[in-house]
Amino acid sequence: MRTIAQSAHSASDRTRLAQALERCAGGDEAALRHIYDLMAPQMLGVALRLLRRRDLAEEVVHDTFLRIWQKAASFDPERGEAVTWMYAILRHRALDVLRGEARTDLIDDFEPMGLTSEGPNAEAIVSALSDAGALRRCLDRLEPARRDVIVLAYARGLSHGELAGRLGVPLGTIKSWIRRSIVALRDCMA
Repeated sequence: MRTIAQSAHSASDRTRLAQALERCAGGDEAALRHIYDLMAPQMLGVALRLLRRRDLAEEVVHDTFLRIWQKAASFDPERGEAVTWMYAILRHRALDVLRGEARTDLIDDFEPMGLTSEGPNAEAIVSALSDAGALRRCLDRLEPARRDVIVLAYARGLSHGELAGRLGVPLGTIKSWIRRSIVALRDCMA
C-alpha cells in the first residue's frame, strides 16, 4: 500500500526533493522555495483534513517549512524518503496544534480563573521603557497585537494558553506570533 506522500509525488519529484533538502542544509534558499512550490498545496490539503480550520492549517504548513529549513541537515536518505520525512514534520506539528487547541477549547472564559490582574497592561509596560532604549525601538517596530503578546508573556509571565484565552486568538497563532516576534527582536537588536 502506498502512502499519501508516495502517491502524491513521482519518483523524479522525490529525487529532486531529496536533492533540494540537501541544498537547504547548505543554506540554499532557492531550494526551500522549490520544495515549497512542489509540496505546499498538498501539505495544506493534508493539514486542512487534520485540523478542519484553514487558519490553523496555514499556520501548521508555515511552521512545517520553517522546521524543514532549520532541520534539513538532519534528513538521512538512508532512513527514508524526503517526502515522507517532510510529511512527518507536518503531521507532528498538526498533532501538537490539535493537542494545544483541545486544551484551550475546554475553557471558554479565562477571566473567572483569575487571569486578570491589577498590574499594568502591555502598553503601559512598553511606555515605561526608556524612549532611547534599543528594546523600546525594536518593540515599536512590531505590530501592536504581537508586541502586546511578547510583553505580556515576558513582563507579566502569561503562558501561551493564558494569552490565547485573554486575547481570543488560537493557541497556535499565539505561539507563532511569539516565535516570529522574538526572531524580529533578535534581528533588530543585533
